[in-house]
Parts: sequence; structure tokens; C-alpha cells
Amino acid sequence: MVTLLVVQHEDECPPGMLGRWWSDDGTRLDVRRPYAGDALPTDLTGHDALVVLGGHMGADDDATHPWLTPTKQLFRTAAGGGVPALGVCLGHQVAASALGGRVTPNPAGPQTGLLRVGWEEAAARDALVGDLATPRRGVHWNDDVVVELPAGAVRLATAPGGEVQAARLAPSVWGVQWHPEADVDVVAGWPGTTRALDEVRAAGPELVESWRPLAAAFLALVRARA
Repeated sequence: MVTLLVVQHEDECPPGMLGRWWSDDGTRLDVRRPYAGDALPTDLTGHDALVVLGGHMGADDDATHPWLTPTKQLFRTAAGGGVPALGVCLGHQVAASALGGRVTPNPAGPQTGLLRVGWEEAAARDALVGDLATPRRGVHWNDDVVVELPAGAVRLATAPGGEVQAARLAPSVWGVQWHPEADVDVVAGWPGTTRALDEVRAAGPELVESWRPLAAAFLALVRARA
């Protein structure tokens, strides 16, 4: 059995569907909630992969959310050791910042609701998303975006407004700006419009069909390395 270290930043952003899919596939989730007092490990010993979830804070708000600093170090450890790592929304931004990129509030304003994933040509050749680079929509709920990728990173998808939507940030580290873990029960706990919530509710089966393969692809990479 492989073990995923999962960093959760707040109650409203749980592992959701990703966690259920991985658990159903026989994976152990070591979920750490540092905002609630859980300690983060100093390295990835005993863990086969790293997953960092979303949250309302900014990627560089280390002064007010001090666990972001060790979370960034975990991303650097994963990148340096070839350990599979996945950042979701804030996790994507934290990984980009940790590896030398830059994150700012989106000049175009918040992204909310279902947006199409604008796959780049490189996505079809990517180890994680290569089989997913077909028309799909993802739940977006974010104010900030990655405006500068780390050196050597590969953009895998671009949002309708031109923002980085997914990237391979290092050979073993990926980030996605959307929320593949989010179903209507998760989104109901987020601030937003009723229209966006209704949109996510109606798209429930579509979201499962679209993003369960992402969970499976990540787990396959983890198991191959383990």
C-alpha cells in the first residue's frame, strides 16, 4: 500500500473526491491539517507522494500562515528527489512559488465556476495528463494565479483568460489551477454565487468522468516509482 502525504489548509478544502477515489483504490492518506495543529514532516520519508490542496490564503502568506514555509520545502524535496507531487489550486501556486515562480492576484479578477481546460500541445506528451488532454471542464474558485512559471516548467493548459491553468513545475511535480476534488458538497462551503453552485451540481457526473482518471493517473505514477 502506498501512502500519500496530503496537506490540507482549511476545513472547507478537504481531499473530497480525490481522497475518496484514492482510498477506494487502496491508498493510505496521511492528511495533515497544520491550521488545526498537525505537524508537517521535515521530509517525505515514509511517504510515496505529496498532495497539497486549496485554501483561501495566498501562496506567499507565510507570515500569517506559517505552515506554508515547510510546505514549500516539501515541494522542493519532492522535486529534488523525483517524488510525485500534485498541487491543487493554492497547492499549485505554492509549488510554483517554492520552485522559483511568481504568484499574484489575477489582474482579470477571480475565477469562479466551471471553465473549460485549454490543453496545450505539450499536455498530450505529459506523463500525468497525456490521456486526459481532451475537452473537459474543471471547477475554478480562485483569486490568485501563477504569472511566472519556474525555470524549466512546462505549461500544460491555459485558462480561457490566458492564465496558467496547469503545469509540470518540475519533472515529478504538477499543479492544476482547478479543483478536481470538488463536488457540490465541497463547493457549497465556499463563498460564491448560487448560479456557480447550481452549475457544479448539474455537472456532477461530468466532473467524476473527467477527473477520476486524473486521480488514477497520479496513483499509477506513484506506484510505478514505489
